[in-house]
Amino acid sequence: MSQSKEMSMPEVIQEINRLAKIKKDRELTSEESAYREELKVLYLNYFRNGFEQQLKSTKVIDAQGNDVTPSKLKNEGDKYDKQK
Repeated sequence: MSQSKEMSMPEVIQEINRLAKIKKDRELTSEESAYREELKVLYLNYFRNGFEQQLKSTKVIDAQGNDVTPSKLKNEGDKYDKQK
């Protein structure tokens, strides 16, 4: 069950939900529990990376239309833009 590293986020969510349904009916085996933990870690990594990318591409604009994005965030966003 170590193929989880190659799964997309929707596939990870689908597997987590599948295991949750099984858990409602019966106790998970130790292998299923370990797989579930592996999926949870993978899901959190996907989530954190997506959130970080979203923050790096965020601009803060004041009421006058000026870009007031903090310089630290602006520098990280510039690095992110260059990677695209």
